[in-house]
Amino acid sequence: MSEDIITVELRDRVGKGAARAARREGLVPGVVYGAKLPPQPITVNRKQMDRLLQKPGLFNTLFELQAGDKKQQVLPRDVQLDVVTDIPLHVDFLRLSDATEITINVPVVFVNEDQSEALRQGAVLNIVRHQIEVRCLAGAIPASIEVDLAGSEIGDSIHIGAVPLPDGVVPTISDRDFTIVTLAAPTVQAVEEEVDEDAMEMEGVEGEEAAEETVEDGDES
Repeated sequence: MSEDIITVELRDRVGKGAARAARREGLVPGVVYGAKLPPQPITVNRKQMDRLLQKPGLFNTLFELQAGDKKQQVLPRDVQLDVVTDIPLHVDFLRLSDATEITINVPVVFVNEDQSEALRQGAVLNIVRHQIEVRCLAGAIPASIEVDLAGSEIGDSIHIGAVPLPDGVVPTISDRDFTIVTLAAPTVQAVEEEVDEDAMEMEGVEGEEAAEETVEDGDES
């Protein structure tokens, strides 16, 4: 999993007054906790925090938190936003070591779509799970979980048991072989058949009306 750098400043003052003062200075107050160490209050530059919030998979990304010459590995756990303006008000980071075991959602990606007979025939890819919650060591978080579509056919379902996971990465749902994706039959053909049936029905009605008109004409003669 990718690792980025966040530059922060350590702060001594805590409380609502100190937090408001930090926000007035263009900073976002926060805290780093975990790894059996005392919580450390910090501030993050507001512009840097705004960029982080635009990052896909923010809460699945490891960051290197740098305060002066000190660095530590962290994972964002919560960002509080203003309910009206969506301005970040506070951020929490979980302090990690390579030996820290965590629960985290990992995105699912699909590979070898060009080798799927189902997709070549126009099948619909119904994604049941875009992410899978797993438990693993912080130093072994996978960037994604790959689901191989090679050889898949219409009507197939791919379950977690058929997906190879890295060593030490375990789904938190362990009591069932849950579905990740299904490949359903294309719907266009069914729609076309329905239209054809409607057309045939209309032709039948028109034929009956024409026959009735012919009979009526014959009666008048």
